Amino acid sequence: MVTGGSLRVVFFGTPEFAVPTLDALLGSSHRVVGVVTRHDRPRGRGQRTSDSPVKARALAAGLPVLQPERMN
Repeated sequence: MVTGGSLRVVFFGTPEFAVPTLDALLGSSHRVVGVVTRHDRPRGRGQRTSDSPVKARALAAGLPVLQPERMN
């Protein structure tokens, strides 16, 4: 168990409800060193490809984003 100090964290997430957790980590004493999320997918009526909510927040925070083809 880690006592005191800060951790280096890699965050895994994609949907909108994961963004508050990422924000909490960014505001904590821990250091988020990267984000892993699913590939961009077509969304909405026009089926245009757009960033996932977590990817958009990570890019805004200047974090490196990894999008592996397969998660397993």
